[in-house]
Amino acid sequence: MAKSKGKIKTVPAKTVAQPAPEPHKQPVRPTDDLKRHTRLNIHLAIMAAIGVLTWLVLKVCLNNQFTTWDDPGYLQDNPIIKDLSATGLKHIFSEPVMGNYHPFTILSYALEYQLEQFEPWQYHIDSLLLHVVDTMMVYWLTVLLSRRVIVGVVTALLFGLHTMHVESVAWISGRKDVLYALFYLGACLAYWYYCHEKSKSKWLLYLLVLILFVCSSFSKPVAVTLPLALLAMDYLEKRKWDMRLIIEKIPFFILSLVFGIIALKVQQKAGAMDMLKVVYSPLERLELGGYALCTYLWKAVLPVHLCNYYPYPAKVNGAIPALYYLYPLAVAGLVFAVWKWLRRDRIVMFGLLFFLAHIVFLLQFVQVGDAILADRYSYMPYLGLFYIAGWGVAEAFENSSLTKWKIPVLSIAVVYLVWLSFESNNRCMAWSDAITLWRDEIDKEPNTEPIAYNNLGYIYAGKCDAATNIADKNIFYDSTIYFLNKAISLQPDFVNPYITVGNIERNMGHYDAARDNYYRIMKRKPKESNVYVGLAILYSVMKQFDSAGYWFREAIKINPAPESYSNYGNYLAGQGKYDSAIQQYNVAIKGNPFYYVPVMSRGESYMKLNQFDSAIADYNAAIKISPESGEIYYRRSFYYTQKGKKDLALQDVEKAMSLGYSRVDNNYMNFLKSR
Repeated sequence: MAKSKGKIKTVPAKTVAQPAPEPHKQPVRPTDDLKRHTRLNIHLAIMAAIGVLTWLVLKVCLNNQFTTWDDPGYLQDNPIIKDLSATGLKHIFSEPVMGNYHPFTILSYALEYQLEQFEPWQYHIDSLLLHVVDTMMVYWLTVLLSRRVIVGVVTALLFGLHTMHVESVAWISGRKDVLYALFYLGACLAYWYYCHEKSKSKWLLYLLVLILFVCSSFSKPVAVTLPLALLAMDYLEKRKWDMRLIIEKIPFFILSLVFGIIALKVQQKAGAMDMLKVVYSPLERLELGGYALCTYLWKAVLPVHLCNYYPYPAKVNGAIPALYYLYPLAVAGLVFAVWKWLRRDRIVMFGLLFFLAHIVFLLQFVQVGDAILADRYSYMPYLGLFYIAGWGVAEAFENSSLTKWKIPVLSIAVVYLVWLSFESNNRCMAWSDAITLWRDEIDKEPNTEPIAYNNLGYIYAGKCDAATNIADKNIFYDSTIYFLNKAISLQPDFVNPYITVGNIERNMGHYDAARDNYYRIMKRKPKESNVYVGLAILYSVMKQFDSAGYWFREAIKINPAPESYSNYGNYLAGQGKYDSAIQQYNVAIKGNPFYYVPVMSRGESYMKLNQFDSAIADYNAAIKISPESGEIYYRRSFYYTQKGKKDLALQDVEKAMSLGYSRVDNNYMNFLKSR
């Protein structure tokens, strides 16, 4: 029998089930989400601490009042902020104010006016809050740029506490700085996230940057520098410089050009580019620009001897002082040093580029205004310098080769920040009110500040007019004359003090002195319409009505402004020519519907003509335009008295007095209180 062929099948041994090995226990670790959440909480805590410290150092400014430095033009005398209707918003976004087009800034004032009218603390608290938020955003931005917390802390503290930044916070009219910075820093943050976003929806971040840029430009025209700031960020982030990056910036440069042209046209129309009576050559402009740049640089380190107004240097024998010739050389030396030793240091170059990109347009190579520099102009440019300082401190703490410098650097940083806090707190108090501000200016520059003396004289003139006590009146009169004459002695062709001297002499009954003063300035400035108005009012008071009428008409020829027509209407009303006066008031109101004086005065003329319905309509309209003006309520009270409504008349008189109106006739008041 044959053997069968085939493979021998093997049966595997039966596997005995073994117990599963006990899994290796890993230590519990926080998840990435938890880590991110923890880091976020730490950053928020640091930002909050920086914000609280900034608030505590600068909160003394909440006690400040309005000043006479632009605050009347932006607020008290600006009817645009009093109307938030559709028509009012149209005016806000279409009409420049004080030679600037910044509708968002004016809108912020309008919103505050609706809440508290002219309570200074409301405006101050909002400005301080905006600065605190700006400071916290600086921390956020610089941490993103540097990836180092210490850089963010130091940069933000310098930004929040630096004394050169106080002007933008403690001065109500400095609102445009803290507001434009809010959107500007927001745009920089959104741009950083745009650059690091990988998803297809990153275009939404790009659109957000554009929107924030527009908002910033609506807050202050200087925001047109944003494209340069974004390029500096590209350099720091080592982005590839190619056609895509160039195309990406084109919309920003177009918007920058548009807003820049608008700003120049508005300032040119307002005369801001022709305020100086002295002409400087291109070489002198270069020297003055070098002086301003060097001053900004050293004040970044040592912010002392700060003023709210820095005048141009006076020419001596047709030339500026020789010292100014050295500043372009100093700038050239700095440029050479940076190029030779620091051009490969990306941090230093970024900080300097950021600083220069923002300060170069503020160096008065093209004149705007009559000041050679200003503390508030440093608000955004200094961020670049502070970033360099923050990086230097971080290096001392985190670089092992610099360990020995850790304690000295920490000590210097703490002492410097404490000193800055002390100086900034004191600087806030210098802005407490108009008198304090201008006295501080005179204390620092007693022989070069005619504007300070003029403004103090104007303030005391107002106190003299309002005073009811003869002794007080004489004291205020003496102060007025002293300060105004000092202003004239420092700048003999300065028109304003002459006019105020004439007005105060007229109001004090010194008619010959007033007339001589008006004629004196008329010889110097034959086209100054306010001189003609002052002279016309003087002749009206002296009852030389033909001369008064002549000078009023001459004032209108020189400057056919609503104020001129309103004054001429007052003259005609004083002559009993109420119909003719109403015609002049109509012209004034048509020229400026927000000017309450001709509306109120027209109501007076209607009262004289027994047209009571028209009179009360005008009084009510004037109150709507300027509800904080006590004089309107006082004048309206006579309408109610005429109508036999003594209770309403008394309410108006008491309202006028509560608003500070002091020219209330006591006999009239007693009559209203009698029953």
